[in-house]
Amino acid sequence: MSRIGRKPITIPAGVQVTVADNTVTAKGPKGTLTQKFHANMAVTVEGSEILVTRPNDEKENRALHGLTRTLISNMVQGVATGFSKELDVNGVGYRVAKQGKDLVMNLGYSHQVTMSEIPGITIEVPSPNKIIVSGPDKQLVGQFAAEIREKRPPEPYKGKGIKYVTEHIRRKEGKTGAKGKK
Repeated sequence: MSRIGRKPITIPAGVQVTVADNTVTAKGPKGTLTQKFHANMAVTVEGSEILVTRPNDEKENRALHGLTRTLISNMVQGVATGFSKELDVNGVGYRVAKQGKDLVMNLGYSHQVTMSEIPGITIEVPSPNKIIVSGPDKQLVGQFAAEIREKRPPEPYKGKGIKYVTEHIRRKEGKTGAKGKK
């Protein structure tokens, strides 16, 4: 029994949700998102709530029930308030700057690493060692933040690199630290 799937999604003020066939469209102050869902899932809008129901208790339908409800909930939250990921840049000489719609990063390579904003994503650089990626689509924000982090992932010895603000890096002892322990 999917407890998540049975939970109704409340539609906040200023957000319009329409269902046509198996396509759900959410319109709000942060933008418009459209998603097509599996034919077995029945999505209905009743007043200010969205309900997702499944036809039977087969394993596939049970799995799709909670997934569909969560994806629609993320769409509604995204167009209402949006999502954001914060990244920290640690390291001597490591810094980031925004030039127009490009994110220019100095990450200890012989060249600068440049990434352009993609449609639906905004990049903010409040300080030379902080990046904020935001947008209405949770999946797109997470993917773009992961691509930025991939340019210089944090290393375990000094902690240098790009990491999420909430991420904790497990630090390792260098090779000189193990000499005294015999």
